[in-house]
Amino acid sequence: MDDGFQAEAQRWVVACFGPEVAMDRAERMRRFLEEGLELAQSLGCPREVVGQIVDYVYARPAGEPGQEIGGVMMTLAALCSAHGFDMAGEGRAELARIDRPEVIATIRAKHAGKPRF
Repeated sequence: MDDGFQAEAQRWVVACFGPEVAMDRAERMRRFLEEGLELAQSLGCPREVVGQIVDYVYARPAGEPGQEIGGVMMTLAALCSAHGFDMAGEGRAELARIDRPEVIATIRAKHAGKPRF
């Protein structure tokens, strides 16, 4: 495992939600998808385009997870460059913002109210 940002993020997730939720693969997948959609929404992606992309992706065979992780990292880096964001800097800034007791309490409450799919 990476001993940098990934390890710091994992430490935070365990501290915030506990090891069971932190290691719940389905939960982590849903939260990743939610954040990706929120990023696309924040950059102006129309809802109808999201449906079109879902249809396009699910019409093809599933990929290999390791390669898809690499693809996510490559496309996120390229997206950040195109929009003028420092990907690593934004990640570190978000971790610093949420790694405070009052923010953790708010995040836990919000998580408790999320739909269970």
